[in-house]
Amino acid sequence: MADDYDVIIVGSGAGGGTLAHRLAPSGRRVLILERGDWLPREPQNWDAAEVFVKNRYVSKDTWYDKDGKAFQPQIHYFVGGATKFYGAALYRLREQDFGELRHHGGISPAWPISYDDMAPYYAQAEELYQVHGIRGEDPSDPPGGPYPYPPVSHEPRIQKLFDDLARVGLHPFHSPNGIMLDESNPAFSACIRTATCDGFACLLHAKSDADVIAVRPALAHDNVTLVRNAEVRRLETDPSGGSIASVVADVDGAEQRFSGSIVVVSAGAVNSAKLLLSSASDTHPNGLANGSDQVGRNYVFHNSRAFLAISLEKNETRFQKTLGLNDWYLGDDDFEYPMGNVQMVGKSSAPMYRGEKPIAKLSPMFALNEMAEHAVDFWLSAEDLPDPGNRVTVGRSGEVTLSYTPNNREPLDQLYHRVKKHLSHLGMHPDHLIPRDIYMKNDIPVAGCAHQAGTVRFGDDPATSVLDTDCKAHELDNLYVVDTSFFPSIGAVNPALTAMANALRVGDHLLARLG
Repeated sequence: MADDYDVIIVGSGAGGGTLAHRLAPSGRRVLILERGDWLPREPQNWDAAEVFVKNRYVSKDTWYDKDGKAFQPQIHYFVGGATKFYGAALYRLREQDFGELRHHGGISPAWPISYDDMAPYYAQAEELYQVHGIRGEDPSDPPGGPYPYPPVSHEPRIQKLFDDLARVGLHPFHSPNGIMLDESNPAFSACIRTATCDGFACLLHAKSDADVIAVRPALAHDNVTLVRNAEVRRLETDPSGGSIASVVADVDGAEQRFSGSIVVVSAGAVNSAKLLLSSASDTHPNGLANGSDQVGRNYVFHNSRAFLAISLEKNETRFQKTLGLNDWYLGDDDFEYPMGNVQMVGKSSAPMYRGEKPIAKLSPMFALNEMAEHAVDFWLSAEDLPDPGNRVTVGRSGEVTLSYTPNNREPLDQLYHRVKKHLSHLGMHPDHLIPRDIYMKNDIPVAGCAHQAGTVRFGDDPATSVLDTDCKAHELDNLYVVDTSFFPSIGAVNPALTAMANALRVGDHLLARLG
């Protein structure tokens, strides 16, 4: 195998995989180094007990919280990265998210680029990842042309919820979903009901993940190489310290070195920060690109809450993630601050309850199976704010500590109460009919790091950021980062589409740079 490339990409997820796809037709020699392997296509992909109880596909990594307590992060190392198990809800950030926003808990900083800068790449990412939706149905929708594919229709119980929400004066919309089938395809009914559910991989390869959409098509080009089971340990610079000379990785347990004109890191917000910090040297004693002491800081991952309501009628929905609600995204007359996004979670089942301790108090009226049959599952996301003290650090033995103190929690509570007050009008069991509150909730712990971002943020000022607006490190000539690490703030919608769009944007910059 040749060891000198035009571009080396560390990681094959939403950022790295999409970037490889953009670069592949150029003829430039591209190497993708992926820590994991191909995800096995096996019946267990769709087995709730295997996925949620046995954690069959979750990494065996151990991280530590701010108090030194060990935990297993809910991350996955496979070709395609976190997108193999994401819900494929592909939202654009709202136009206001790119500017400075005043929140109940402080300030969400402005980005160094505008929504208009990102808009054409959002459109390209939606086309590439085959996003289904209806533009403008959501009142908070940013400007843009129509989605490339029609929305995924609601199943009967979710359609009733949609109608009931509209009846009480709200504005539900069809969630933007990435899926590679349409409803005229005979395979649709067998596939869609599991293809994009949260937490599951798609056995049929019909979910728009970075593996199927980006990496495999990129590998059809002879100039693109994928090395699997390659854990990148450190980046070594030339003697001047001004550029990366070598990428050092353990490949199937043996150390190998790779060199390339450009190195792009896309390992996830925690692991990208870990890699830069672990690459400290005499010329970069605090870690690569860390003269500002910003690497690893400002970790964000959304203030999120999952809860379920009990429908009066059975909820036989298989794929529930077709509905969203953003009426309170930027606040309302009673709460002037942004609150966030409401969407549905993949339909719950009894094995999930047993596996993740989601319900501390069960109504005596419902056994687990009966509860699952009637459950309507909601997911709320509010913005947590960048805080330099919320950070990733690396110990002498390479152990990761993720120090995180929650902030800006009031908007999440406000959002929860606004949804809850409507539930009795939406065909759910009202409180007074049940001996205790049936609208149970479960806050997501720090281990639930699917939406991690912010640890290598970009900006105009090298004193307060790590990357410039092209996502190149201020301090190194050939180092870029294209996962969600670059986010200065996270907004309140799923970050995957923004990572994909930005990878396309950076890809165009790299193609111009390479000539």
